[in-house]
Amino acid sequence: MTAGTGPARTWGSTLASVVVYAQGALCRRVARGTLPPGGRLRVTGLPRSLDPGSLRARVLGDVPGVRVTEARVETRAEPVDGESPDELRREVDRLRDAYAAAEGRRDRQATLIRETEGITPVPPARRREEPHRRTPVDAWLDLASFVDERLTALHTRLAELEETLRETGHELDLAADRLARASTDAPQDAVRTTVAAVLTLDLPDGPSEGPGEVELELEYGVPGAVWVPTYRLDHRQGDGTGRLVLRASVAQRTGEDWTGVRLALATADLRRRTDLPKLRSMRIGRRQPAATPSGWREPQAGLADLFTGYDAAGPRPAAPSALPGAVAGGPVPVPLAAPPPPPTTGVPATAPPAYGAPPPPPPAPGGAYGGPPEIYRSRPGGPTGARSRSAAPAFGGAPAAPAAPGMAPPPQARAAAPAPAAAPPPVAPPPPGPPQPSGAELDYAGLVLSGPDEPGGRRGRLFPEASFDPVATEHRRRAETVASLPLPGHAVRPRESAGSFDHRFDAAAPADIPSDGTWHTVTVAELRVGLRTEYLSVPSVEPAVYATLVVSNATDQALLAGPVEVTVDDDFLLTAALPTLAPGGVRRVGLGQAEGIRVTRRTHLYESTAGLRNHISVLDHRVHVELANRLARPVTVEVRERVPVTSEPDVRIEERADWVTPEDGQGPEQHAPGTRVWRVELPAGGSTALDGGYEIRIPAGKALTGGNRRS
Repeated sequence: MTAGTGPARTWGSTLASVVVYAQGALCRRVARGTLPPGGRLRVTGLPRSLDPGSLRARVLGDVPGVRVTEARVETRAEPVDGESPDELRREVDRLRDAYAAAEGRRDRQATLIRETEGITPVPPARRREEPHRRTPVDAWLDLASFVDERLTALHTRLAELEETLRETGHELDLAADRLARASTDAPQDAVRTTVAAVLTLDLPDGPSEGPGEVELELEYGVPGAVWVPTYRLDHRQGDGTGRLVLRASVAQRTGEDWTGVRLALATADLRRRTDLPKLRSMRIGRRQPAATPSGWREPQAGLADLFTGYDAAGPRPAAPSALPGAVAGGPVPVPLAAPPPPPTTGVPATAPPAYGAPPPPPPAPGGAYGGPPEIYRSRPGGPTGARSRSAAPAFGGAPAAPAAPGMAPPPQARAAAPAPAAAPPPVAPPPPGPPQPSGAELDYAGLVLSGPDEPGGRRGRLFPEASFDPVATEHRRRAETVASLPLPGHAVRPRESAGSFDHRFDAAAPADIPSDGTWHTVTVAELRVGLRTEYLSVPSVEPAVYATLVVSNATDQALLAGPVEVTVDDDFLLTAALPTLAPGGVRRVGLGQAEGIRVTRRTHLYESTAGLRNHISVLDHRVHVELANRLARPVTVEVRERVPVTSEPDVRIEERADWVTPEDGQGPEQHAPGTRVWRVELPAGGSTALDGGYEIRIPAGKALTGGNRRS
């Protein structure tokens, strides 16, 4: 088979489906075409905010001998063809300039008004020997008329300028709002950053003609997508069923518009780890060496000898601009020759190297220094791991790493600290056993060979390429801002309402959701639920009757908590909060107060004594409830009362009523201890009266100081 030979052919891709999780989304793209002879493809159309580690690719259909062996993310900058698409941004800039110009004209007009208002007649100074002169009244009146006419014209112009300024400001606000809500799919500059997946495929051996047209599937994760459930409930009075439409408010700012995609909604956490833990066996007996990890081998012996000639040539000459004294007209310092290495009496010549690291290079002949060696400690994630704190490299003028025992100090150390530094503490030996390389260190195509200018522990070895893309990081940061959007009324995050279970809902039709970071409503499915209308009253708390809908979930899917728009007989009633409803569960949804049903409650308390010596206090509570139905249809009213509950065996409570104790788990909700229920069927225009009561018998030793009244 052949793979990776020849140039990469570019294919376009189409977004087919999206699964939106509690935060983030998993997108699936499809690309079709004829495979090139070399088996290298470049599939375009990926968003800028995708997670590179989540990219997966596979061949769809039954294509024998063809499989994807490598998938990598490639980023390119390309000029935008034709006119730059940032029309909204240019419109905002134009309106901002127009608003500034209108504001300047308004300010200048206000300055003219203030100057005109300051025009007043000033008589000339009179000399001491001159007599008093008469004031020219006509001149004063003419000046006042001129100022009045001038101010009238200026104020008229000022009103026009203020109206123009207000209209321009309104247009600027609208344009800025459109720009903020615009899709992030279109490029905002003349240069567009494109992300593609570079695939390497294995092709079957045989004749030159390929397998024909092949369909590939790309799957990747993106941040910046959230959703909350919403509902619409249609109910007709007298009907025991209803139509519940499950909808979802979806917001996404992933950098690509979802147009005509199959949408699915899940309550799971996309970033939760799903790999199984490794259970290590425990053996009793002789210790056995651990197995070497697959794909890992120790560095070759004599690796440090490859750079002996490079070190013997001495340090590389620094560029003039990089030298400390390379300023305009400044002298360039001459590098000093390195002093001979200090004697090694009583000190080991070399420090013990870390596990898997080559020994430090020997000193260059003639006292030339080839660079301080760096000591690495092994870690579970890789063979060399992170540097120790004493050997951390210097950045931005930070102190350099101390030299290893037996080596000459670096030039910076010789210049800054002429006194000999104390020897660093010995490095602890690595734990026994083979190294545990990470996934990045086993990704052979992503490893980079370190050159001779790298520290001594890295030269000539393969390490993962440390790539940091600030543009992609900024795109992902902007995408994650949708998580802070204010929720619609009565909305609940799916992770909070789902509890310890995860659910998935597939939309029945394709959906269009632009990448603008605002809420968009999508219809997911239509569910049949059981409904019955009940009226509930607790007259001891409030003399009112409330209408409720008892909703029973007869489907195999859970209904998450969220807002529900209730429509009764094609008339919108209100927006209520639907609680989480498990499959087969029953819950109650409040519809507000029923003005057509009246309830009144009266209570009487009689206190007496009983017993041989009248040592028992008897508190007789009597309750009288009246109901009146003024509606044009029969109703079922549930009246709730509550009797005291005691934990003392000497205190007895005797009930005298036809109410019943509700059974927990049988109804749509849980009840507090001592709850009693009357269920009454009231015909249209009918009324009824309910009588009940209970006695509390309290021994004298249990009496309260100041009286035994109980409310």
